[in-house]
Amino acid sequence: MKTVRVVAAVIKAINESGEEIIFSTQRGYGDFKDGWEFPGGKIEEGETPQQALAREIKEELDTEISVGDLIKTIEYDYPTFHLSMDCFWCEILKGDLVLKEHEAAKWLTRSQLDEVDWLPADLELIDTIKQTWR
Repeated sequence: MKTVRVVAAVIKAINESGEEIIFSTQRGYGDFKDGWEFPGGKIEEGETPQQALAREIKEELDTEISVGDLIKTIEYDYPTFHLSMDCFWCEILKGDLVLKEHEAAKWLTRSQLDEVDWLPADLELIDTIKQTWR
């Protein structure tokens, strides 16, 4: 089975109420259209995961981020490929998170994490986020 290496950004911010929130996006294309995920994409030849993530967020959301600590690497078998996804805490440096490839986006508080229909690999990350989000 083919392995696809990708990166995902768990972008944190603070809402008007002073609560921490994270950014989620809804896929607008492909086999997993309409599923919710953390934004990111494939690692290109010669890139570190952190470089790939910064590039992908710039391309997909027209936003510059700082890539922080690795949360977890998710290994997940989809029917036609194996996904290896490095997931990082991130913060916005500059930009307004313009949706170029996604159908929709939501900022979620910790208590709202179960309110969207996450893609299977991203769902594995949610449990870790609940345990480590501080």
